[in-house]
Amino acid sequence: MDAPQPALSGPREVFARLQEVVLQLDMNAQADLYAVDGVLEWPFAPEGLPHRVEGREAIRRVLMPLGDRARAAGHQLLGFESLVVHDTADPEVIITEFAARGEVRPSGQPYQLSYIQVLRVRDGEIVTIRDYWNPQSLATLLDHAQPDAVSHPD
Repeated sequence: MDAPQPALSGPREVFARLQEVVLQLDMNAQADLYAVDGVLEWPFAPEGLPHRVEGREAIRRVLMPLGDRARAAGHQLLGFESLVVHDTADPEVIITEFAARGEVRPSGQPYQLSYIQVLRVRDGEIVTIRDYWNPQSLATLLDHAQPDAVSHPD
């Protein structure tokens, strides 16, 4: 049985946990970080992905197949670089900048994708997250990684 996770409180702690579960491609645990009525927004989502998902279970239904697709495409996240966390005047909100570093297996082709996220956390749960990433970079990566790969790793 897994050891209980320590209680999360503020946005920095929740963001740190989010990065842990993303590295593991644990989409179920990622969905669990959201409030029951939490909102996930991908303002630059490519065709086929929603721009806005409302509710923890709806978020889970979107994330789970994306995790499966990432694994099937051979993506392995190795870590995050250039992490900068900006506190805001609102204690529930942080803005994060970082790059995800990974590789496509079995080719070993490295990749790096840049992100900016705006998180609102209340009572230890994600109320809203706006996740900005470049879908063209992702499409280019997948086009060159595996011809039969699906369109979005995570």
